[in-house]
Amino acid sequence: MTAVETSVARAAANQMEVAAGITSAPQFPKASSYSSFSSAYSGGSHSLQSLQFNPLKFKHARTLAIRASVSAADDSVVTLLDYGAGNVRSLRNAIRFLGFNIKDVQKPEDILNAKRLIFPGVGAFAPAMDVLNKTGMGEALCSYIEQDRPFLGICLGLQLLFESSEENGPVKGLGLIPGVVGRFDSSNGVRVPHIGWNAIHITRESQILDDIGSRHVYFVHSYRAMPSDDNTEWVSSTCNYGDNFIASIRRGNVHAVQFHPEKSGDVGLSVLRRFLNPKSEMTKKPAQGKASKLAKRVIACLDVRTNDKGDLVVTKGDQYDVREHTKENEVRNLGKPVDLAGQYYKDGADEVSFLNITGFRDFPLGDLPMLQVLRHASENVFVPLTVGGGIRDFTDANGRYYSSLEVAAEYFRSGADKISIGSDAVYAAEEYLKTKVKSGKSSLEQISRVYGNQAVVVSIDPRRVYLKDPKDVEFKSTRVTNPGPNGEQYAWYQCTVNGGREGRPIGAYELAKAVEELGAGEILLNCIDCDGQGKGYDIDLIKLISDAVSIPVIASSGAGAVEHFSEVFSKTNASAALAAGIFHRKEVPIQSVKEHLLQEGIEVRM
Repeated sequence: MTAVETSVARAAANQMEVAAGITSAPQFPKASSYSSFSSAYSGGSHSLQSLQFNPLKFKHARTLAIRASVSAADDSVVTLLDYGAGNVRSLRNAIRFLGFNIKDVQKPEDILNAKRLIFPGVGAFAPAMDVLNKTGMGEALCSYIEQDRPFLGICLGLQLLFESSEENGPVKGLGLIPGVVGRFDSSNGVRVPHIGWNAIHITRESQILDDIGSRHVYFVHSYRAMPSDDNTEWVSSTCNYGDNFIASIRRGNVHAVQFHPEKSGDVGLSVLRRFLNPKSEMTKKPAQGKASKLAKRVIACLDVRTNDKGDLVVTKGDQYDVREHTKENEVRNLGKPVDLAGQYYKDGADEVSFLNITGFRDFPLGDLPMLQVLRHASENVFVPLTVGGGIRDFTDANGRYYSSLEVAAEYFRSGADKISIGSDAVYAAEEYLKTKVKSGKSSLEQISRVYGNQAVVVSIDPRRVYLKDPKDVEFKSTRVTNPGPNGEQYAWYQCTVNGGREGRPIGAYELAKAVEELGAGEILLNCIDCDGQGKGYDIDLIKLISDAVSIPVIASSGAGAVEHFSEVFSKTNASAALAAGIFHRKEVPIQSVKEHLLQEGIEVRM
C-alpha cells in the first residue's frame, strides 16, 4: 500500500464515518500513524525479516526536556493513547457509555498533561514499540507512569510495560516492570491463542477489580508475562491457562490488565468505571458466579445481506440457501442486525459474529452498510465482535489496488475484534501446500503479522464425501458415526469456496493444518451437510479438526437443541459452539443453553 493509497483510503473512511454520524480517532502525525508501519508489513519492498524494530536497543530517558504540568482538565475527560492499530472503537464506546469524554493523544506533551490516561494496546509488540519509539510517546509514557499518575494499560498496553518480548523478537519494551513477555506453551495441551472467558485469582487489593469476584473476564492473546520474585510487588491478579500468568498489575495509581474490560460485559464495565471514577460511592459487590477456569463459549451468528428491496437483514440458510421456498422466493428475513446483536448481548452471548454474505465483492471498502452495522453494534455490545465476508486483496473499477490489510483495518477501526477469512484462506493454503513456502503476501499472513494471529479466524466450509475405502483419496478421511447412503463407513470433507458453490481439491483437515501454520488464530468449522438441519453438529468432523490443531476451534452448523451443545463439548475439543437460526427464531434461548451446560458440568460464563 502506497502512502497515497493510504491517504485516499483514510479520507474515504473518514467520509464514511461523517456520513454515519461518527467521528474517527485522530491519527498521530505521519510517522506515528498506524498506516506508516502497516504498509511495511503488507508486502511492498520489505520483508518481515528486514524490518527494524530496534530489538533490545530501546532506551527511554528518565528525564524529559519538556516538563508539562497537569492541566486542570474536566473530571469527565479521559486521555486515550490510541496509536492507530486495531479495534479501539469498543473502548471509546465503553468510556462514553460510562459518561466520560475522550481526549486523544496527538503528541508526547498530551501524555504529560493527562489527568488520567488509558493505553489500549492492540496488535503486535514490535510495531507498537516502533511507534512509541519514533514519536517520543514511549519516553513520555515512562515519565508519566514513574510519576505515579492514573494509568490503565489494556492487553498489549500491559505487556509493553515489561523489559522485553519474544514476539518477533527479542524486542525491548518500556522496561518499567521486570520480566519477559513470552508465548504460551502449547506443548502442555493448551490452545494458543488464549481466547475466551477465564477466571482470575486476585492476589492483592487492586480497587479496579473489586466487582469481579468469581466471574469470568475476556482474554484474547498469544503472549503473556509471568509472575516472579522480581515483579511480585506489581502483580495484583493471575490467571491459570497452562501456567499462572499475570492477569493484572497495580502499583499506586498505575494499573494494567491483560484481559479486555471493554469486551467483558458488565463486569468489564465495572473495571473501567472504578478506574475512571475511583472516588465514587461504589461499594464492593459480593462475589457472584462460579468462575474457576476457561469457559466454553456460546456464540450467536448473524448472516447479513441485502434483501430484494435493498434492506440489510439477518437471514439464515438451509444448506446455504437463504431464500424462502415460496412463489416470491424472497430472502429470508429474521430481523435487523444491530437490534439482534444488542439482544444477544443482553441474552448472554459470549461473542457475536457477523457474516456479510452480500459480499460487495468488487469493492469491500465501499460496503458502508456493513461498516455502519459494526459501528452501531459496538456502541452497546461489550463482548467480542467478529466480521467476515470480502476481506481480501482487490482492485477496484478504476484500477486502484487495495490490500487485504487495508480492508481489514477498516473493519477493525469500525468495531470488529476479529476478522474471518473464508475463500481467500483456501487459496492461500492450496498455494502453501503446493510450494511449501510462506509467501507472506496472503491476506491471512499479512493481517496476522500486524494484528496478531488472535485477530484472524479462518472459516472452513466443507462438504462430506463418503468413501468405501479411506485409500480412495489422498486427503485425510475419518470413520463416520452414521454410514453413508450406500453403507460407506468413511468420509473426507471437501472444502468449498464462494459460499459453498465451488468445491476445491483440498480437505478440511489439510486446510486446517495449513492455515494454522500460515497464522490463523482460530478456526470456525462449518458443515454444509448439517447447516440448518437442527439435528446436531457434525461430531466426526469437529473431532477430526479439533484434535489436529492447537488453535481454538468453533463448532458451527446443525444446532437444534440444548443437548447438541453439551454433546459437542463433551465429545470433541471444540472451544466454542456457534448457532444462528435457533436463536433468531427464538426456538432455544441462549440462557437455556448455558443453564443446560452448567447442569452437565461444563463451565460457561453466566
